[in-house]
Amino acid sequence: MSPAKRPIRLLLVDDHQVVLVGLRTVLHNRQGITVVGEAGSRADAVRAAKRLNPDIILMDVRLPDGSGVEACRDILAKHPTMRVIFLTSFADDEFALAAVLAGAQGYVLKTIDSDLLVQSIHDVFNGQSLLTPALTQRVLIRVKAGPAQAGPVRTQSLAPQEERVLALVAEGLTNKQIGAALQLSDKTVKNYLSNMFQKLHITRRAQAATFFVKRQP
Repeated sequence: MSPAKRPIRLLLVDDHQVVLVGLRTVLHNRQGITVVGEAGSRADAVRAAKRLNPDIILMDVRLPDGSGVEACRDILAKHPTMRVIFLTSFADDEFALAAVLAGAQGYVLKTIDSDLLVQSIHDVFNGQSLLTPALTQRVLIRVKAGPAQAGPVRTQSLAPQEERVLALVAEGLTNKQIGAALQLSDKTVKNYLSNMFQKLHITRRAQAATFFVKRQP
């Protein structure tokens, strides 16, 4: 894959200085990636996201003043165009599921090699959603089988075209890719998404993907 046309602005979040130094050494100025800042806590991550406006945040799950999942939720509530990848040592279904539901685009383990990590960052920057293969199937099973967090929610029926858009969102496609697949303009795709989110009582693409997966047999 060719590097992005402009540098990918990356924020690193981890409470271990050695990890931050290692990540910066591996990732800064590599294949179009620029590390714009670092943070060691949930509060610092939220402030750094606002100040630095990164494209992608590479975040640990456990932070000294809360969880990375909480930080992810806080950040995306204010900056919905940012993307979060969790880089963690915990191969835990609960954490992975919580990350997805919080709106993260990725959940990868710290055992990942540097080339694959770089590739993952580019993939997420280009609109793809990723999970470590070892976790994907288990997380999807939990999403299908687990009870809704807030109990049953009444939703309106989706129109056929909204169903098509929903399926493509669940595949991780961007608005532009969905428009190309369905021969729709970006504005029309956004309108479908807005109507669909309102009907489903959701606000994030990850929630839409979760809704789609839970309906599958």
